[in-house]
Amino acid sequence: MEYQRPKGTADILPDQIGVWQKIENTARSVFSKYGYQGIRTPMFENYNVFVRSVGDTSDIVTKEMYDFKDKGGRHITLRPEGTAGVVRAYIENKLFGPEYQKPYKVYYMGPMFRYERPQSGRLRQFHQIGVEALNSESPQVDAEVIDMALELFKNYGVNNIKLVINSLGDDQSREAYRKALIAYLEPHFDELSEDSKERLYKNPLRVLDSKDEKDQEIVQNAPSILDYLDDYSSKYFEEVKSLLTKLGIEYEIDSSMVRGLDYYTHTIFEIMSNSKAFNGKYTTVCAGGRYDGLISQLGGPDDGGIGFGLGVERLILLMEQENPNFSTPSNLDIYLAYADEEGDQLAFELLHDLRLQGLKADKDYSGIKLGSQIKAAVRLNSKYYAVLGKEEVSEKVIKINKVDGNTQEVSLEDLKKNASKFLK
Repeated sequence: MEYQRPKGTADILPDQIGVWQKIENTARSVFSKYGYQGIRTPMFENYNVFVRSVGDTSDIVTKEMYDFKDKGGRHITLRPEGTAGVVRAYIENKLFGPEYQKPYKVYYMGPMFRYERPQSGRLRQFHQIGVEALNSESPQVDAEVIDMALELFKNYGVNNIKLVINSLGDDQSREAYRKALIAYLEPHFDELSEDSKERLYKNPLRVLDSKDEKDQEIVQNAPSILDYLDDYSSKYFEEVKSLLTKLGIEYEIDSSMVRGLDYYTHTIFEIMSNSKAFNGKYTTVCAGGRYDGLISQLGGPDDGGIGFGLGVERLILLMEQENPNFSTPSNLDIYLAYADEEGDQLAFELLHDLRLQGLKADKDYSGIKLGSQIKAAVRLNSKYYAVLGKEEVSEKVIKINKVDGNTQEVSLEDLKKNASKFLK
């Protein structure tokens, strides 16, 4: 029997992990500047958490969710996205109380799961970095969240992106638009895909999000939701656009963009790139929006919220093309080679002292030849290497060699006291 990873998953190997860790640490640094703190929720939730929030007509619920009955008969779902679980935690832990900040700002990182056809940048187990600003309803918060997402891309060294925005309005606006959209689509009923026929009367906005080519042709001339926004929704969207302009943020408006999740209201946005990584076709790397009814829908107070999610695998594909030098190998400060048994023992003891000083140091443990040890130092990108043997043990003086050829002699005592002085 061959043991292989499940289809649609990937091993993140040690020579790849550096870029993942730097991406995550960069996100933590950016988010902390805006007052966000980390949150970690379970990788699986009650099935109803996602059906109620994501929507029972969405592709995620109808086609992509990993759900099952556990041994206690409970209907469980591996999380397909991050927002619903965060909102559930916000409600269950009563993080909306007066003692908490408003908005309540959190970020998360971790794996998500969707059963879909694996392809480049899209796996069945994929990873997201996301944020949520809960207990808020303000155009300023919307603009700040978008600004933060764009700053994140700047910190990743990715400039080949564009921001696309739209408004879905409030419940009243959506109901008016729903009727207009049904009226437009009904004459095309027989031409629609089977999925869109089923969704037409349940949730016609899902038809706008269809990937079927014939559906896409039909909806090209559909009415715009922006023409059905009520006064409040229209003023809200105008204020968001005004704030983005004041911040010097360029954007495009796409009135056909609805996103794939039912909980969105008012502002929605996508950050896209037509990089060579995506064969020159605009592809969404980061997306999000406002969800003012979700918290109350899951049993919490009538608070608003906004957030975004960023797909890490897709981001890495983009960065490999746009900023390949983002992550360099983690260099060793010094590699200790040994010429004999006495040198091996000294190297082992010296590693302990060097690491206590915060230095990255290593040695060979398998007994390979001295020449191979020195080659290993080069392969591991060590800044320095030293060869230890009987002579160094006896005289307590070590020659430290820089990879470029420079050599300095250092007493063992000085090295143990302040190695960083010599390993610049």
